[in-house]
Amino acid sequence: MFRPPHVRLLDYEVELGLVLGADLPLNTAVTPTTLPNYVAGLVIADDISARDVQLPKGQFYESKSYPTFTPVGPRLVLLDASEFTHMNRLRLRLWVNDVLRQDRTVADMIVQPARALTLLARFQTMTAGDLLLTGTPGGTALKAPPKPVEIAAALLPPAVKWRVFLGRQAKNPAYLQHGDVIAAGIATDGHEIDLGTQRTAVEHR
Repeated sequence: MFRPPHVRLLDYEVELGLVLGADLPLNTAVTPTTLPNYVAGLVIADDISARDVQLPKGQFYESKSYPTFTPVGPRLVLLDASEFTHMNRLRLRLWVNDVLRQDRTVADMIVQPARALTLLARFQTMTAGDLLLTGTPGGTALKAPPKPVEIAAALLPPAVKWRVFLGRQAKNPAYLQHGDVIAAGIATDGHEIDLGTQRTAVEHR
């Protein structure tokens, strides 16, 4: 995975990817019971993010869309309807250079998979074969500032606020560096479902 030369704050986000097996029409309400009607399989995704692009611009598309970003795999695991009962016990983990950074289960998600599809269907149709990433647990390099700092920063002109914030973030050693190796895995603790381990090396161009 290549870091563009202008990006300094490169972050990781392990995410569970849902691969649709059927069309999801507009305004579809998906429940855990009906989830197997729409989802065929699961994959690991790492939603690589250029934070110094994302935050000042207030949008996500560019910051997550550079070539080689969002590696997916190593395998697509197709599920039987009965296997969806294990979904909440899937554990998302991510390591950087063998140091564990993220470790949470689907049950810990604020928005779980069925709810995520329902919310998306309010304004977007999806078709069989589409891939939806469902969010990342805590543990990313990016950390929100303390609330008093956040309130004070809101009083600053935007250009000043972001210059100060990005300057502080640049001192954070948790952001990805040249030569780092990311490992991401998603599986239940009993391996009823195991999506394998994705390994990605970081290179600076």
